[in-house]
Amino acid sequence: MADVLRREGIRLGLSADNRWDAVRQCGAVLEELGAVDDGYARTMLEREQSISTYVGEGVAIPHGTEASRDMVRRTTLAVLQFPIGVNWDGETVTTCVAIAARGEEHVGVLSALALVLLEADQAERLRCSSDPDEIYHLLKPISKDIAA
Repeated sequence: MADVLRREGIRLGLSADNRWDAVRQCGAVLEELGAVDDGYARTMLEREQSISTYVGEGVAIPHGTEASRDMVRRTTLAVLQFPIGVNWDGETVTTCVAIAARGEEHVGVLSALALVLLEADQAERLRCSSDPDEIYHLLKPISKDIAA
């Protein structure tokens, strides 16, 4: 399986006006990477309207709706970091890990990502690193985990 996370999918030092702007930016990166068809970003906003993608510890995991899986060309992650934070229904999000997953691959991606986020040191590095290579190496094993 090709890398789920590519270096060009890591965007640091961004700002967003609000959570909707952050989700829109996440979708735009996935579209720019060619991971999804045009319009996937709209489905990410639809998902966020129905249920928050905030998972705690300053991290949100925006993704499309169930119906949007047909728009996914390849399973891909994008990491967008918002150092000053984004208000997410009263919580502050500094990192979005955007997901586009084909078929049932989202289960493996979320499981592998949870392992990173449950490790306090790794979660802190994901939220605070100013080095794209560090984030890349932190999340790179996810490609192997979902291929297993």
